[in-house]
Amino acid sequence: MISKSQAIEILNAGLATGADFVEIFIEEKYNNNLSIDNDKIETISSGIIYGAGIRLLRDLRSVYGYTNDLSKKSLLTLASTLAASFQGERILEVKKLTKQKVKNVHTTSRHLNEVTKEEKISFITKISDEMKQFGDKIVRRIVSFGDNTQKIVIINSDGKIFEDTRERGRLYISALTSDKNGIESSGVGPGASKGFEYFEKEIDALALARNVCEVAIKKLTAKECPSGKMPVVIGNGFGGVIFHEACGHPLEASSVSKNLSVFANKLGQQIAAPVVTAIDDGTIVNEWGSNNIDDEGNKTQKTTLIKDGILVNYLIDNFNGRRMGMKGNGACRRQSYAFEPTSRMSNTYIAAGKSTVDEIIKTVKLGLYAKSLGGGSVNPTTGDFNFAADEAYMIRNGKIAEMVKGATLIGNGAEVLLNIDMVGNDIKLAQGMCGASSGSIPVDVGQPTIRVSEITVGGRGGALK
Repeated sequence: MISKSQAIEILNAGLATGADFVEIFIEEKYNNNLSIDNDKIETISSGIIYGAGIRLLRDLRSVYGYTNDLSKKSLLTLASTLAASFQGERILEVKKLTKQKVKNVHTTSRHLNEVTKEEKISFITKISDEMKQFGDKIVRRIVSFGDNTQKIVIINSDGKIFEDTRERGRLYISALTSDKNGIESSGVGPGASKGFEYFEKEIDALALARNVCEVAIKKLTAKECPSGKMPVVIGNGFGGVIFHEACGHPLEASSVSKNLSVFANKLGQQIAAPVVTAIDDGTIVNEWGSNNIDDEGNKTQKTTLIKDGILVNYLIDNFNGRRMGMKGNGACRRQSYAFEPTSRMSNTYIAAGKSTVDEIIKTVKLGLYAKSLGGGSVNPTTGDFNFAADEAYMIRNGKIAEMVKGATLIGNGAEVLLNIDMVGNDIKLAQGMCGASSGSIPVDVGQPTIRVSEITVGGRGGALK
């Protein structure tokens, strides 16, 4: 995208006033999106993102800028403008650049950008047609498919060049139901760092569509969830969004290094129940949140964050690692060249335990089974959260009973970690998008079924009884 000689000039322009590190991040990204709303093709779009960002570091200060003009003149001007933020003498000069080896472990057999729009439209149309069998109660059927192929080049003043290509696709299926009882919805969004073969052969898209419709219809006649403190069993897969939001973000160095996290300065301390081990793993082959390297060029890693309830590590990027006196561990990510990178999660999950789902359910005399969770909000500084349950049931005398709607889980991440007293053996990952200071990025959340001994449940069904 730019020559080595040009890159050396740009790096040295950034180093001219005393910066101790300069990094150029160049991106070329191809996006494709299709959606069908009921029987109408609503979206057919393609686009290209192309540009570069330059970051300068000096001790614990950073400056960042970006441009979509990749001419030598433009990039030299940007580097020099950023360098004006520092006042000092040059301490480093780049004379040579060496390309680093990056192994691609995410193999694919049908590249997404080689599948025609006609084939993708046919694919999502079949899914939408499958949903018609549920009749008039399904008032809206939305099926969308998006994919992107991203090529990146990272060049830094350590004299290193990294190149990588990333490919991702995601399907989203949503059903909206309506009758005299109101309006309800349900949805699912499987995705992978893989080709079209994942959607054709590795998931059953029609079965997923049927389940979405069945859940949305059942919610129409479900009773309102009662409220109060109670034991809650949280289902596997997307149930892990609570750990991701309320516990995962406070374990990122961007918060920890500034003492803005409830888990700052707690390495080696017990922060969770002994049955809890939590991991962030950016190396899982073909997984939605995986990469070969992070956005600083570091190889992605499997990082155990909590081991048997003890905090053993954080998610660290190189820059925030300076504040902490710790090395980066492959956790630096960004949405695009227009965002300065920082520490972020990849595939973050609570590891499998030994209990079966039946064993966990049988221990609850009266409580809630939140089979799957939907949206919510969290205060990253305090860990306080609230999350809506997409599909939930009462548990009565150790058995799953009637479906309820409107259930909201309200609590604090640090407290929930200590109140997890059973962990299942049915671990599952689920795909999502995570927004933070460095933009919106693909991540996996996950867990086995877990039991929280007590949590506040909000609902409009009156007191628990």
